[in-house]
Amino acid sequence: MSELTISAHFVHAALGGAKRNGRDTRTLLLSAGISPELLKEPGSRVTGAQYSRLMQTLWQELGDEFMGFAPHPSKPGTFATLCLLIVHAANLESVYARARQFYGLFDEPVSLRLHQDDTQAYLSLHSNVPLSDPDHFLQESLLVIWHRLSSWLIGQGITLDQVTFNYPRPAHGDEYRGLFHCRLAFDQPETGLSFPARYLKLPIIRDEYEIKEFLKTSPADLLARPDDRHSHTSQIRAIIGRDFSVQIADFETIAQSLNMSPQTLRRRLRDENTSYQEIKDNLRRDQAIYLLNREELAINDIAYRIGFTEPSTFHRAFKKWTGVTPGAYRQGERDWEPGSKDSGAS
Repeated sequence: MSELTISAHFVHAALGGAKRNGRDTRTLLLSAGISPELLKEPGSRVTGAQYSRLMQTLWQELGDEFMGFAPHPSKPGTFATLCLLIVHAANLESVYARARQFYGLFDEPVSLRLHQDDTQAYLSLHSNVPLSDPDHFLQESLLVIWHRLSSWLIGQGITLDQVTFNYPRPAHGDEYRGLFHCRLAFDQPETGLSFPARYLKLPIIRDEYEIKEFLKTSPADLLARPDDRHSHTSQIRAIIGRDFSVQIADFETIAQSLNMSPQTLRRRLRDENTSYQEIKDNLRRDQAIYLLNREELAINDIAYRIGFTEPSTFHRAFKKWTGVTPGAYRQGERDWEPGSKDSGAS
């Protein structure tokens, strides 16, 4: 998880509820080890670890697992109690039934509904009251959490067929491509996940000990965890790895290793809202950000580690990816490190 990076949009969106509740968002960012200065660039990103710490900070500071986006808070421990209930379910279908019953016991602003037929299942979110969530952050987060949690409970990634949203495509719509590797449909009647119904009958393989260990970092890490199902994107990422000092295989070689033609693989990646070039660029970008947080490494060494023979080329690429140069990114992290003399609230 430490090498996954998250768009600054989701950082700003996560802070929306805290800001409306009068909290000092700069202090919250610094508590999570995130530089407020770096976030001024629209292309900036944070590490998965930083994003997880921000989620945990928001829940603790607000005393609300809905982070200020709903009229009434969801008390800390609500998600943990739900998980301890659903881990004893027989299968995934039973998990969703128990979750709906659990939510029905409280004045919760968001509920789950499961619709299914012989081949398809559709898990939808419903807001019982208006949400103070103009960026749709709460809905997006719940979709990600329930997809990742469901996959973890049955021990295999759930392949999504489509994700629908009951609102127009937002300005940050491109960011959804990294969250859900499937078709995206906006302006739909409901917000939810569509997947093959066969997953509903799969047994829950986790026990109470595992769920307690899982809850030590969840659901914060679920939001920062990459989609680990067996998508073609994930398989290609695994083939490429993180050693960019050696030449990356060309597309034809990758297709051959996956036992398919280049044309078929190109079509499959298009269905997953990505391309081979984008996968390579994102891997390099995330690895560069991860390595820049290791101050013992010189920037020129990092350039070579991620496959650039000329440091100047790396500088240009990094600025294109994030909006800042590698040096500015590292200096920003150093200047705003929690506990530094400049890290106090203004």
